[in-house]
Amino acid sequence: MFKKNNLKNLSLLVTALTSLLLSPAIVAKESDKTVEFLNTKPSSSRLPFSEIVRLENTLYLSGQIGLDPATKKLANGGFKAEADQTMKNIKQTMQAHGYNMEQVVKCTVMLTDIADFKAFNQVYTQYFSPPYPARSAFAVNQLALNSSVEVECIAAAFN
Repeated sequence: MFKKNNLKNLSLLVTALTSLLLSPAIVAKESDKTVEFLNTKPSSSRLPFSEIVRLENTLYLSGQIGLDPATKKLANGGFKAEADQTMKNIKQTMQAHGYNMEQVVKCTVMLTDIADFKAFNQVYTQYFSPPYPARSAFAVNQLALNSSVEVECIAAAFN
């Protein structure tokens, strides 16, 4: 009899814990209503990603490369020109959605040649000032359109 009651109590405990563990999923599903997928142009929606996803006060920017919006080609002039265009693209994307570079709190930098790290920092510091956003940087084998650099950002948008 004692063992049966213990099993029954254990079963009730497991059921209660399962209910508690599943309740955050319900809350998360309800908060999905605050997710916005932001794109500046209809052509952007043909790509399999959004320019920015806003979840409450957090902005997630898709990675940007040094693609010149006018020519649809990578910026000419070497790594620094491409890095500068990458940062311009981030700034323009933020501004197009009503945000600014001061709201960026984290950047992830991907370089096809880690030797470009110092040159990237020279460009990066033209777009941010202290206190700088948190940042990670690493070398990758290859990037889209044979770009040398890609940067993605997270920003905080407080009204």
